[in-house]
Amino acid sequence: MTTPASASPESESVLSHRPFTLFWGARVASTIANQMQIVAVGWQVYQLTHSAFDLGMVGLVQFLPALFLALLVGHVADRYDRRKIARICLFIKGLAAAALAIGSIYGWLDKQAIFAIVFVIGATHAFESPTLQALVPGLVPARLLPRAVAWSASATQTAVIIGPALGGFIYVLGPSAVYTSSSVLFVGASLLVSLIRIESVLPRREPATLSSLLAGIAFIKSRPAILGAISLDLFAVLLGGATALLPIYAHDILATGPLGLGLLRSAPAVGALSTAIFLARRPLSRRVGRSMFIAVAVFGVATIVFALSRSFVLSLATLVVLGASDMISVVVRSSFVQLETPDHMRGRVSAVNSVFIGTSNQLGEFESGVTAAWLGPVPAVLLGGVGTVVVVLLWIRLFPTLFGLDKLVNPAAAPNPPAQPPSPATPTAT
Repeated sequence: MTTPASASPESESVLSHRPFTLFWGARVASTIANQMQIVAVGWQVYQLTHSAFDLGMVGLVQFLPALFLALLVGHVADRYDRRKIARICLFIKGLAAAALAIGSIYGWLDKQAIFAIVFVIGATHAFESPTLQALVPGLVPARLLPRAVAWSASATQTAVIIGPALGGFIYVLGPSAVYTSSSVLFVGASLLVSLIRIESVLPRREPATLSSLLAGIAFIKSRPAILGAISLDLFAVLLGGATALLPIYAHDILATGPLGLGLLRSAPAVGALSTAIFLARRPLSRRVGRSMFIAVAVFGVATIVFALSRSFVLSLATLVVLGASDMISVVVRSSFVQLETPDHMRGRVSAVNSVFIGTSNQLGEFESGVTAAWLGPVPAVLLGGVGTVVVVLLWIRLFPTLFGLDKLVNPAAAPNPPAQPPSPATPTAT
């Protein structure tokens, strides 16, 4: 994991570090599987029920395990081999996808069965996400962490481009074909993680006390800038997320089929991937706080335009802008939180961060579904975009230090000793 002393962060590639390259491949495979599965589940549930509320319930069912397990999973990630945890979680996701495939083939996969399997996937993801977040800083030197975060994000967004479109295309053969493909990819990702070799994989263990379980929350509360960064994403995506309603837009408003839904799902990732690649090569060097707030405001405006659009092409374009702006926020927030968190706390802090991300994504989907059931899909998305812009203005006043953040580099707060190597968010998504 060491590099020649002459190598500079500007010239050194994170992909020259084999552990990170294996991790990157696993992220691509697992995220493609996730995104294919999301398209299939969303389309299948809407075909079964034609209910915006049930689409929202898919997100809620995935979120609840993360909420209730948050304290436990962070502690586990700080006490045990993070590679092993990730490997097991990915394998279980493969089994869950296989169950969806079998249920589709034999005809017993009704709404309740889908919710039950999605709950298992959510519980597994609750362990996987913070573990992978906490693993990244141990795969590259600390000086390359912002670049590694951008490359990790590019892996996710590459998969988010490919996955939904591929899922929509394969769905022509039936949902079982999508779920079977997802299962194979999850198992492949698990195998890639098992090949990662780093000098030490067992973080320092602490007694399993209530205080240690709550340490992640206490740490974030003691760092207002970290709290502001995480909560900005929470409320912006919670209000502005429109992804849960994409099946309705594809089916009822834009009149496209499952392939059109896959393209809509992929569109944000096109913008996000382009931005991630740019940031991997040219990381933000100054005024990173201001850049993050502007990006989230653009996210809100793009959501408003999408809500009002009746053109498939315009809708795709606004989703591309939405994804690009979200990626700037993701890279700044993720790098900042990891650099400010000591290694022995990364699992618990990442677990809390994952709950915030899950709240914004999965609970945001539930909120969108409920609001759409009450007001209709267009007013629901429109109000969410307006709410995101309002949150940005409010957070600038509440967290002026975060808004004024100039640089991400803080090596003293992010030690990376060889003996203590230290986890995605997705999008979905984000």
